[in-house]
Amino acid sequence: MAGLWVGEAALVTAGRRGRRWPQPLLRSAALWTLKTFDKILVANRGEIACRVIKTCKKMGIKTVAIHSDVDASSVHVKMADEAVCVGPAPTSKSYLNMDAIMEAIKKTGAQAVHPGYGFLSENKEFAKCLAAEDVIFIGPDTHAIQAMGDKIESKLLAKNAKVNTIPGFDGVVKDADEAVRIAREIGYPVMIKASAGGGGKGMRIAWDDEETRDGFRFSSQEAASSFGDDRLLIEKFIDNPRHIEVQVLGDKHGNALWLNERECSIQRRNQKVVEEAPSLFLDSETRRAMGEQAVALAKAVNYSSAGTVEFLVDSKKNFYFLEMNTRLQVEHPVTECITGLDLVQEMIRVAKGYPLRHKQADIPISGWAVECRVYAEDPYKSFGLPSIGRLSQYQEPIHLPGVRVDSGIQPGSDISIYYDPMISKLITYGSDRREALKRMEDALDNYVIRGVTHNIALLREVIINSRFVKGDINTKFLSDVYPDGFKGHQLTENERNQLLAIASSLFVASQLRAHRFQEDENSRVPIVKPQVANWELSIKLHDEVYNVVASNSGPTFSVEVDESKLNVTGTWNLASPLLSVNVDGTQRMIQCLSREAGGNMSIQFLGTVYKVHILTKLAAELNKFMLEKAAEDTSSILRSPMPGVVVAVSVKPGDLVAEGQEICVIEAMKMQNSMTAGKTGKVKSVHCKAGDTVAEGDLLVELE
Repeated sequence: MAGLWVGEAALVTAGRRGRRWPQPLLRSAALWTLKTFDKILVANRGEIACRVIKTCKKMGIKTVAIHSDVDASSVHVKMADEAVCVGPAPTSKSYLNMDAIMEAIKKTGAQAVHPGYGFLSENKEFAKCLAAEDVIFIGPDTHAIQAMGDKIESKLLAKNAKVNTIPGFDGVVKDADEAVRIAREIGYPVMIKASAGGGGKGMRIAWDDEETRDGFRFSSQEAASSFGDDRLLIEKFIDNPRHIEVQVLGDKHGNALWLNERECSIQRRNQKVVEEAPSLFLDSETRRAMGEQAVALAKAVNYSSAGTVEFLVDSKKNFYFLEMNTRLQVEHPVTECITGLDLVQEMIRVAKGYPLRHKQADIPISGWAVECRVYAEDPYKSFGLPSIGRLSQYQEPIHLPGVRVDSGIQPGSDISIYYDPMISKLITYGSDRREALKRMEDALDNYVIRGVTHNIALLREVIINSRFVKGDINTKFLSDVYPDGFKGHQLTENERNQLLAIASSLFVASQLRAHRFQEDENSRVPIVKPQVANWELSIKLHDEVYNVVASNSGPTFSVEVDESKLNVTGTWNLASPLLSVNVDGTQRMIQCLSREAGGNMSIQFLGTVYKVHILTKLAAELNKFMLEKAAEDTSSILRSPMPGVVVAVSVKPGDLVAEGQEICVIEAMKMQNSMTAGKTGKVKSVHCKAGDTVAEGDLLVELE
């Protein structure tokens, strides 16, 4: 975890680079040394645990990390002053194990607990346990957690506080039949939501009775798995809305502020992917109205900490209360960037009993910030199905101006099936939106992640998309822009020629390096030095073959492709994970992920990984006589598209199944996914059972 931070360190760093950053924290050093707690236990893992520890260190507070056995060597464990193992890998036995965590608190003498987000951050029973032991919970009191954590109760409170709410059923839905009846009364489409939920888990959109029944089943199962509470509610689904949330901050003295908004409309499966602050859509009047309603709701429950009030906003700027998250939000860094406040520090101060230091008029909107959630996911599968593996190489783009990276990993870290697949939060800050987006584009190009599949390609495509750049977005943005699924960057003719020229230059550079090695004067075997003026190459890209001629003069390659001539200049350090090349005056940052002797090469270009097959003209002629491996017939088999755990198997050998019928359910990172038959047929064999752990590509079911 590194990069630019709010507070004095960030201001100093920004000053050296000649940029103006938000000013509220430009105070004396005494601000950071104000007496609060001697020791805080951080009841979380990964990037958010590192984030909290970072601020604690600035404040002179000792920290205690908790960890599962598989997290013993994690970054947050190394950052903390002390660490305690609280159980095995499954979250129910470690990070949700209240008894083990309470024992760790007693053992270490921690005076307070910061829960981060997720896990026990909104668990009122955990807060009660802490209170019973005179340990401070760095968050709101149990009344606020219960009231706002229960979507049914929070909606009633919001109505009473005169906050705009979505039409819906205000009680608990008992079963699937009642869900269908309520949905019909409200009118389709409807949103089925876990009452105690958050983070997109336990949520389903239903457009008819059948989807309502399925949604009830999956949402209740996900809710029970993630939150230990399977209660559901149903409300009207507002089609094509924006998801805009307001950051609030309250103290124990009746004061509350709204710290502007965050635009969070870019989502997949109801989980945010790209966030920014402020929102391009809101005018000052709507912003103030949303902020005042958010504060009214916070004051209605005597809210005392950082919290977030989420709204759905329609095309006419009508806004409706969605839910309140009684914790630090994942995307809080963008608010910190435009206000200059350290929200973790504010939470710690409030928990100790200090009043807020600022008035509403003190809260600025200074500049623009964008956050991309970098996940170990395959964006070509439903915009992101989880990927697991070990990070063989990892390099954050923190050398670039205006970049902050919140992460909890390092080279060698494992991304496992047990926890959220987030790699990091990549944040860029600029004087305006245009600058922030350009810095994000550069940061994504300079981000090195090897060993796991990641979503850099999707993130980069989103931020350069013309609709996104104009601010024409809603929560269906991804499905609208990519109705047939994400396919990666679609190259223009000029970009294609640039890629072919870069690939040719890499190929020739590697050949020349090999020749230099062979020409070692100490070699005892005489080598005939090849004299090649022009390299005639054949490159296959996307099933198309291109004839290319390349020549070399020092660091510059001249490449003729498709009746165009391009000059490519670079340092050509083939051992470097990043290569900066200039193609006819256009600077590109590329990554050569792999080069094989057989001519296969993988190049990350404009965020997307392209596979090219490059051979000399002679080798290409001979390659025509090589047999190609036949593709597997997948029409009669069902393979797991992701690593996970089999929750249920709905068929057995001999069963007749229809196309689209559910075969089994796989849970990955606490999200349940229904696997369906690709065609009508009879089940030949079943290769999995409930409780099995499966890897991506594992055979699940065969049809005759």
